[in-house]
Amino acid sequence: MTPRRTAMLTAGVIVAALLGVGVAAARASQRGRSTRAPYHLELGPVRGPIDVHVPSAFDASGKRVLMRVCEDPNNMPFSNAHGDGFENKLADMLGRDLGLAVSYSWLPERRGFVRNTLKLENCDVIMGIASASELVLPTQPYYRSMYMFVTRRDRNLRVDSFDDPALRHLRIGIHVTGGDDANPPAAQALAKRGLVSRIVGYPVYGDYDDADPPARLLEAVVRGAVDVAVVWGPLAGYYARRSRVPLRLAPVTPRIELPFLPFSFDISLGVRRGDTTWRNRLQGALDRHRGEIHQLLAAYGVPLDGQRNSAEKGR
Repeated sequence: MTPRRTAMLTAGVIVAALLGVGVAAARASQRGRSTRAPYHLELGPVRGPIDVHVPSAFDASGKRVLMRVCEDPNNMPFSNAHGDGFENKLADMLGRDLGLAVSYSWLPERRGFVRNTLKLENCDVIMGIASASELVLPTQPYYRSMYMFVTRRDRNLRVDSFDDPALRHLRIGIHVTGGDDANPPAAQALAKRGLVSRIVGYPVYGDYDDADPPARLLEAVVRGAVDVAVVWGPLAGYYARRSRVPLRLAPVTPRIELPFLPFSFDISLGVRRGDTTWRNRLQGALDRHRGEIHQLLAAYGVPLDGQRNSAEKGR
């Protein structure tokens, strides 16, 4: 997605038949996953799908000894089972600061992710969730990113607005979830402008046997299967840096589609509602490592709203 966290953000409804890709809703979404991978938990990076008993976060004296993280095992650049994502690295950073071992409760991220992780008390923190989400108690945002237009640099398309007349003649790739789940806000913005016939939908869930299903949309831009894609910033920045073909990234405008459909979002850590003490401990660790966190995001190519991303230089 998101994509990035499914059903955590806002948007409107699009009729599925219009898009021809099974779209039932177009609420803002930052990422999502299928449910085919096993649920398992293990200390540190996972070396195999080993189902184990969910450990307590506290020792016999009531002292917290574990930072139990809710994550997706197949969702770069955010996380994977080998600990390669920036959310994995952030969890390690905060765990060290707090003197806690880090454990993972792995589950593909899609509808019901919060309900099946935090609310079941299988884990205690989600590493990246919309700050405005009412499903969790959030920390202060640790970054703000936005959706990006992605094109091949050699095409010289320079699309940076949903109102660009060129979009009427281009194939526009977006992430869709289909079914009754949430879809990215691009679907509604494009439909409002009568551009549904230009949309090419790519499932954000994809085939979970493949690595990082949302990356298929970026690959479609590289292959020329679509002319332009609308992609959540962290995905766009990460895969643009790794593309064999130079890509151009431009922040989506308008940043807020009136009356209220945002394309820019604050992202926080999320804990169970009411767990103020734990949230405050995490907030303290975030505050102590602001500089390192920004360096971490930069290393993964995450475009930050209000800053000029390196992927945009030389446009």
